[in-house]
Amino acid sequence: MPELPDITVYLEALQARIVGQTLKRAVLKNPFLLRSVDPPLSACEGRKVVALRRLGKRIAIGLEGDLWLVIHLMIAGRLHWYASDHRGKMRAPLLLLEFGNGSLTLTEAGTKRRAALHVVTGEAALATHDRGGLEVLEATLAQFRERLARVNHTLKRALTDPTILSGIGNAYSDEILHRARLSPMAQTRQLDDAQWQTLFEATRETLRHWTDALRGEAGSAFPERVTAFHDSMAVHGRYGKPCPVCGTAVQRIRYADNETNYCPRCQTGGKLLADRALSRLLKDDWPRTIEALENQKRNDLP
Repeated sequence: MPELPDITVYLEALQARIVGQTLKRAVLKNPFLLRSVDPPLSACEGRKVVALRRLGKRIAIGLEGDLWLVIHLMIAGRLHWYASDHRGKMRAPLLLLEFGNGSLTLTEAGTKRRAALHVVTGEAALATHDRGGLEVLEATLAQFRERLARVNHTLKRALTDPTILSGIGNAYSDEILHRARLSPMAQTRQLDDAQWQTLFEATRETLRHWTDALRGEAGSAFPERVTAFHDSMAVHGRYGKPCPVCGTAVQRIRYADNETNYCPRCQTGGKLLADRALSRLLKDDWPRTIEALENQKRNDLP
């Protein structure tokens, strides 16, 4: 799912392309994408784009007359830009927004249709799509700590809860916790002052680092390689690969459609966090530490 760094770079690319442009035509290719009824999508046609905004992981496109297109890409939704002189093939879109200088499209990989589009009027209606999470890059340490410690959650859950923090999901939370050298299962109310300072700085540094990296990767082009997995990430999506700090194999906890990746030496003091499905299956054979796991692997070698 595109998170704060990805959405920020999308917005910067859109700022240079559609702000000040008139939306000539809005074509809905899949009716399941549109989740609102009034006003209709057609009401946006003939209006100039006057604003862009990020609402957590959502992109809001403001049009004349206080109309807003609110796009939530979810896991597999992606945006694409085709300049008006484009003559090649176009990926089959769910939505096509045609401007005088080109077309913005929304596609979604796979068969599950989770991406969503809402058309709303006015700031009050727009505000209903803001989950209320704290903007970390604009917050103080005290505000960050107060928001995360309101309820005792694991750090992984607290970082990814959109009502607590804005724009952070599965990928960057893994990177934040690795940078902070904190366990994803640590409880928010168990952190000491030094750990709060470290987590706050790691959160801001990670978000800024990846925003700059993605911005540099895209350059002046429209960002097309929007993904939750990057080769230069420390732990996210790198199960079994060496931690860039200590060389220990990255471990994971799997649940539903997601997984948490972490380094057991850098983050959990050598302890392996229980993968519910696998630990239940192995029971007493489940290795409790990274040393036990490494010994087990050595013993299994022919």
